[in-house]
Amino acid sequence: MSVIGPGASGEPESSPRGARVEYRLIRNNVVRDVRRGRLTAVDVCDAHPELLRAARNIGRPTGENCPICDATPTVQVTYVFGAHLPPGGRCPTTLRELDRLRRREEPVICFEVEVCPACAWHHLMRKYPAGGRPARRGGGTR
Repeated sequence: MSVIGPGASGEPESSPRGARVEYRLIRNNVVRDVRRGRLTAVDVCDAHPELLRAARNIGRPTGENCPICDATPTVQVTYVFGAHLPPGGRCPTTLRELDRLRRREEPVICFEVEVCPACAWHHLMRKYPAGGRPARRGGGTR
């Protein structure tokens, strides 16, 4: 899939060649279960220390308070996985680096995670393919 870059919202624009998967409905169900007492904060506030480190140092503000502790704004952390990247993926530190990874010749998969650096809430918000060469159009000769 080829992603042109972020749209007006700062998020990647969709391409007809790739499927963007949103996880907001699942997130909302988890938050509702915590509020109803079916789950506890201990059940859902278990972010890995490396994810929390990334959230504190390079997370991009979402503009929303944490749905669990309601005391701290959440941040977004993006991980990119693909060929010629480290086995644990790459966590771009700037939007420019993220855009460069999205435009790679080799395809990648991007995972955007919402994180609360204070209480360790985290949830996968979306995943989408990026990079790769666009498919050639038509069967003409050069």
